[in-house]
Amino acid sequence: MLWTLIRRHLRPYLPHVAAVAVLQLATVLATLYLPSLNADIIDNGVATGDTDYIWRVGGVMLLVAMAQVITAIASVWFGARVAMGMGRDIRRSVYTRVDRFSTEEMGRYGAPTLITRATNDVQQVQMLVLMTLNFMVMVPIMSIGGIVMAIQEDPGLSWLVWVSVPVLMVIVGLLVTRLMPLFQRMQDNIDSINGVMREQIMGIRVVRAFVREEHETGRFRDANATLTDTSVRIGRLFVIMGPAITIVLHLATAAVLWFGGHRVDAGLVEVGALTAFMQYLLQILMAVMMGTFMFMMFPRAIISARRIGEVLETAPTLHEPAVPTPLPTADGGATVEFRDVTFSYPGAESPVLDGVSFTAEAGRTTAIIGSTGSGKTTLVSLIPRLHDATSGQVLLDGVPVTDLARADISAAVGLVPQKPYLFSGTIAHNLRFGDPSADEKQLWDALEVAQGAGFVRERTTGEGDAVATGLESTVSQGGTNVSGGQRQRLCIARTLVAAPRVFVFDDSFSALDVTTDAKVREGLSHHTRGATTIIVAQRISTITSADQILVLEKGRIVGRGTHEELLQSSETYREIVDSQITAEEMA
Repeated sequence: MLWTLIRRHLRPYLPHVAAVAVLQLATVLATLYLPSLNADIIDNGVATGDTDYIWRVGGVMLLVAMAQVITAIASVWFGARVAMGMGRDIRRSVYTRVDRFSTEEMGRYGAPTLITRATNDVQQVQMLVLMTLNFMVMVPIMSIGGIVMAIQEDPGLSWLVWVSVPVLMVIVGLLVTRLMPLFQRMQDNIDSINGVMREQIMGIRVVRAFVREEHETGRFRDANATLTDTSVRIGRLFVIMGPAITIVLHLATAAVLWFGGHRVDAGLVEVGALTAFMQYLLQILMAVMMGTFMFMMFPRAIISARRIGEVLETAPTLHEPAVPTPLPTADGGATVEFRDVTFSYPGAESPVLDGVSFTAEAGRTTAIIGSTGSGKTTLVSLIPRLHDATSGQVLLDGVPVTDLARADISAAVGLVPQKPYLFSGTIAHNLRFGDPSADEKQLWDALEVAQGAGFVRERTTGEGDAVATGLESTVSQGGTNVSGGQRQRLCIARTLVAAPRVFVFDDSFSALDVTTDAKVREGLSHHTRGATTIIVAQRISTITSADQILVLEKGRIVGRGTHEELLQSSETYREIVDSQITAEEMA
């Protein structure tokens, strides 16, 4: 998967990769040439006392060294451009794929692991690419070239190369095999601690309400300790690797000086050649060490690439039609029709919805009520195509939603979710989410209908130069700096600004008091006149005036009609009414 991921995203940067290869080749050749020049100076300049020769060859060494530095810097620059660009492209690919996920795929992965895969895992692949580009030419050429040059300087000491290099590779290979499973465990541990932290941050109010700080602290402590333990184990192997490599380098140097000294004493080799041989041996070992460090990153990068690949290869269950059917245009609402719709979640023993059929006509209000778990939210989520029906059809103005483009569905259907969510930014930014071109008058009109204009006018955030009021006041991520009722009213206003043909309110008035609820419904009755309105409600008073009420029980419609009709015909509806208020008071 790692090679596939890199190959797929490397294509736009092939010219840069070619530049890296050429520049690194020049760098390595310069590096290999310098010890020979140094040996030449020692044997033919220093030993003979030829100052002119020393200056002449020294000037060449200086030029070669400058060329080495320049090409090395340019190589690193091009390599960094490639690695950072690839990281950006992979993150974009992950985001684009996650953006197409349905609720089903989001539930399968969960937010913590998706965040880790788009950040930490991508960074691991990015760093591997950077290291590979920095050493991909240097390591093999320096190793092979160093061996050739070392043997050329003194063939009699070549056995030191054949001994020291395999010893170093064996030591590093053993350590890398131990690192592979630890890196896998580390990524899983990061997912776990991210999940715990996200839960605790999102549910901090619940934790404090039930005084469960110690319990949650213990959960975090356990997850943190597990991650720390894995990190320590990896660190121990790295700690062992450093001294092991250093010992091999020092022993190789000592062996060269010992055996080479005897050869110099015997007149078999010159001092300059021995010095060059030692430098070449160290270059070979350093090349092996750099290659090792590069390969050490492979285990973690392979695991990270595998996790990224899982996301990129996950096919979204919701697909755009190849040739979308245009939605019929009209000034009023759009008729919503369910034809024998059945829906099951993957792995569920029984369907959430079973044979649901009804029609919500334009200009009329359809209410849906039922006990918890009866399938109300699932039903309305099929209208904007957050899910696809397992069987049957959901239609807008006679066109199946599966044949419509997502943009057409979004323009036609406005959903106020059960759990209202606001994005970080300003109130105006959040309200314009459905219609970026909306002017301030439209925003204030929507707020008036949603009974949110009062608190927005009075709202002030920030201090000093950053102070902001009204529509420009800031909203924190998720809308945590406003109350639940304010958050719901802002979400209702956001949908009103979008001006869809179908309004879907999924229990969107639950956080409102009775008085505010009545005012919002009164405002909506005028604002949504002519549109199709579908309301999921728990509160009977919210839906008594609906043109059609559907009673859901265990995924089936067990009653339909007006409030008065259902009081006479539906036992389930009467039980719901009796649980809130007597039928006589409601009639």
